[in-house]
Amino acid sequence: MCGILGIVASTDVAGALYDGLTVLQHRGQDAAGIATSEGGRLRVHKGNGLVKDVFDEAAMALLRGRVGIAHCRYPTAGSEGSDEAQPFYVNSPYGIALAHNGNLINTDALRHEVWEQDRRNINTESDSEVLLNIFAHELDAQRVLTPQAAMDAVTNVHRRCKGGYAAVAQVLGLGLVAFRDPHGVRPLVLGKREVAGMTEYAVASESVALDLMGFARLRDVAPGEAIVVTLKGELHSAPWPGDVVHRPCAFEYVYFARPDSMMDDVNVHKARMRMGVTLGEKILRLRPDHDIDTVIPIPDSSRDAALEVANVIGVKYREGFIKNRYVGRTFIMPGQHQRAKSVRRKLNPIPLEFRGRVVLLVDDSIVRGTTSQQIVQMAREAGARKVYLASAAPPVRYPNIYGIDMPAADELVAHGRSVEEIEKVLGCDWLIYQDLEDLEAAIAGPKRAGMRFDTSCFSGEYVTGVDHDYFERLQQARSDKAKQLRRAS
Repeated sequence: MCGILGIVASTDVAGALYDGLTVLQHRGQDAAGIATSEGGRLRVHKGNGLVKDVFDEAAMALLRGRVGIAHCRYPTAGSEGSDEAQPFYVNSPYGIALAHNGNLINTDALRHEVWEQDRRNINTESDSEVLLNIFAHELDAQRVLTPQAAMDAVTNVHRRCKGGYAAVAQVLGLGLVAFRDPHGVRPLVLGKREVAGMTEYAVASESVALDLMGFARLRDVAPGEAIVVTLKGELHSAPWPGDVVHRPCAFEYVYFARPDSMMDDVNVHKARMRMGVTLGEKILRLRPDHDIDTVIPIPDSSRDAALEVANVIGVKYREGFIKNRYVGRTFIMPGQHQRAKSVRRKLNPIPLEFRGRVVLLVDDSIVRGTTSQQIVQMAREAGARKVYLASAAPPVRYPNIYGIDMPAADELVAHGRSVEEIEKVLGCDWLIYQDLEDLEAAIAGPKRAGMRFDTSCFSGEYVTGVDHDYFERLQQARSDKAKQLRRAS
């Protein structure tokens, strides 16, 4: 999962892009980059690390221009070296920089096409570079540089590329191009502001970045839609001409997105509150005479759900863990050993809230189970009489192939196990999962009843379809063992 931004303004945009990246940092802590253009020159600065570490005063001073894009990254496929940092750049045609969030699932076939058919070279293992070169080839094939040509090029990109993706690109001589896959799996939000009589536009993975930069959220980029903002600030758009089966990623609302964001017209904070309500109702159905003394969230993204669980089941809500803000999110750390070490560095229990009590710990989801095992043990060591664990999401049984690093199936604690078996592995006294139907209803809310989502990591149903050998190749690319071998080499 990555964060992307793009701006066309009347003044230099580098500072706004930097600010926007800081509030998208939760989407990726591996690398960051900004590209801006001024006249006929494009400038790029990128590197491994957090946004604050990649950019210094000297780097920001060089990033002049009133058109720019930005990216913060965490790896799902490919290597983890500095050559994977984005934006990527090609000089033909015109000069194009591109930043991408998501994952192409036909990358291997596309690599051959790009080399054999498009006569272009790919220098990294990143599918983002593949996407850039396909867009560049399709734009070149239009033979003119106009907004319509760019939108037609995006349509052809969609016809060739398969997966879940959102992208922003800047094209020298044209402006900003933004697009989203035809299923709308990965989010992309459009905003605008008025400055000195000029309308300025921005696109971002989450609306929170628009808020910080002073842009009003205009709407979501539609599935398959192409957006072009010219150097004059003119907005052009073209819908995807094919069938649209809208399936935004449910896991964005469960875990990744900030609670103060709006995506696909859904308020993330309210969606998580509704998850807590349905989870609490399930607990009451299963154990109306429960013995729970206290509901304790596993910070941070489970707080909204945990508070509503406590309200529904009628027990006290308490903060029982103190979080070290200077340790990254364990879910997106590259190796199992590093994740395991980081849990206790990140969280420390408050014994007063556990001693002698039956506690219900609420988490947003349970993926590998590494974090959950250690937190359950920490609660016991802090004096809990019983430890129950509730997940605001259903069991994660299948890999996510659209840009979230849920790896080989055998690294998922729920894969091939019943709830009772998972309960034993995690070491809790009772394990409760959200039902999938309740999750979808909670995210959609009453105003969007019936809205469907990409729930493939829970259901195993992939909206794009999947080749029979894809998961074997995915395991070779994404498993912890594969990542360790890449780092060793």
